[in-house]
Amino acid sequence: MKIQVLLFGIATDLLQTSSLAFEVSENCSVADFKNEIKATYPQLENINSYAVAINETYASDEMILNQNDIVAIIPPVSGG
Repeated sequence: MKIQVLLFGIATDLLQTSSLAFEVSENCSVADFKNEIKATYPQLENINSYAVAINETYASDEMILNQNDIVAIIPPVSGG
């Protein structure tokens, strides 16, 4: 099933885009999604330390994705 992925911060720099369409399997959890996207885009090797939101709500690794969900990948932000 197809989902939309929004990238923020360093994730945008690593993939040189701010969004992409991504295909995941049925009953795909956030943890499964992280593994699948990391396999496709090895640049996201630190994705397990990033926050993930589904349809503008922060998601746990156990949450299940649905067709046409919008998934945001939000790396930690540092400042000073």
